[in-house]
Amino acid sequence: MSPEQKAGQVLLPFFKGNQVEAQAALIQRLHLAGSIIMGDNVPRDPQGGVDVAAMGAVNQRLQQAVAADGRPWPGIMSVDQEGGAVARLGAPLTEWPTPMSYGAAGNLELTRSAGKGVAGELVPLGFDLDFAPDTDVTMGPADPTIGARSMSGDPAAAAAQGVAFSRGMLDAGVLPTVKHFPGHGSVSTDSHLSLPVQPASIDVLRGRDWKPFEAAIAAGLPMIMTGHIAVPALQPGVPASLSAQSYAALRGLGFKGVAVTDALNMGAVDNQYPAGAAAVKALSAGADLLLMPADVEQAHAAIVQAAASGALPAARLDEAAQRVATMMVWHARTAPAAAAAGTPAGSGAALSAQVSASAVTIVSGPCSGPLVPGSVRVAGGGPGDRERFEAAAARAGLAVGSGPLVTLIGFGGKPVGGDIAVALDAPWPLQGSSAPVKVALYGRTDAAFDALAAVLAGKAPAPGKLPADVGPFPAGTGCP
Repeated sequence: MSPEQKAGQVLLPFFKGNQVEAQAALIQRLHLAGSIIMGDNVPRDPQGGVDVAAMGAVNQRLQQAVAADGRPWPGIMSVDQEGGAVARLGAPLTEWPTPMSYGAAGNLELTRSAGKGVAGELVPLGFDLDFAPDTDVTMGPADPTIGARSMSGDPAAAAAQGVAFSRGMLDAGVLPTVKHFPGHGSVSTDSHLSLPVQPASIDVLRGRDWKPFEAAIAAGLPMIMTGHIAVPALQPGVPASLSAQSYAALRGLGFKGVAVTDALNMGAVDNQYPAGAAAVKALSAGADLLLMPADVEQAHAAIVQAAASGALPAARLDEAAQRVATMMVWHARTAPAAAAAGTPAGSGAALSAQVSASAVTIVSGPCSGPLVPGSVRVAGGGPGDRERFEAAAARAGLAVGSGPLVTLIGFGGKPVGGDIAVALDAPWPLQGSSAPVKVALYGRTDAAFDALAAVLAGKAPAPGKLPADVGPFPAGTGCP
């Protein structure tokens, strides 16, 4: 490969809106690894849902551009589809609850099935890589960014759940991405805005945040994302995604796969390293794939220039490009033939419902019998939550308008009163809620509200357990 081809092979850009032809031309001209699809790139049908055929056509067009460049391996067509709040593709694809549901349900087979379910619906749309799962270990209420995107506050559980979900994705023929090394669940700053600092020692990180990454490496998973988090114990003031010591630590755990940066257009990096500087710095430090540089043309030019001047060692660029190409060759050879067609949009609905029904947790309150008489009132929540609750209540035979007050707590919500407090996202606000009955639901899908209504009506048990401490309620709290 020429220096220009190698520089392109390590870049995974985004594009704006429906500028698909411009992106295809750029992929071909700069020899780019592929593309990420963000929310504004998703074609919509007249009802506002995903136009599944058009989405497939977009990825097909971008994949054609890769082939036209003469590469015998497929391009990376990627998306952020974790479930819960982070899902670029909505209906008619299956809506999944938050990943914390898997930790609450505690069933590795179910988690693996869900990973396969999420990924299977991406395949017909032309995606071959998903930036999921998030295997960060959450520290609880002081974690503003990850929260219910984390599967658990217990390192061993987060590790096991993350590997199970990833294996399910591979079963469906989609490459998973374990993220965000060296751990984003135990810092109190959001790296989308500014640079978080992780004050922990290496020993603490090894015993907590790094456990899921060690498990992913032991399982042979192909890709790990590095986060924009400064770790003074490794390299003070420098985001791990741009830090040679951080990549050395990751490789020191035995990782031989592709190290991808978190998005380089995020505040934690772009504020400090403008133009192509972030790309060259990340690559020099040990990254193999550079996600979403703020300006991909500048990044490409900067890499070519740095390689020509010797500022970027030729061997480092070779290693990075070879790792990315090798992963895609491996993927083309190993993606299961049975999964080649994927599964139709929406086919995971029953599985998503099973996840929520297995996760719903009674943090305080009775474990058997109806929690409400035949009628309830509802308050709180975010847009659409009360309507979804009312529809689910009706399906469960509950009237709405009188009776105990169910107060819904959405993402980032505050503690509430009422008779029954229900956390729809991370369960932390239950800690200060005065409602005597406290329920963690970990999702706001129709199926999650059905699971809640069934528990309230006494028609189903609440088998979930808290996957992290919530104030006085330790992890593991729940009905027997």
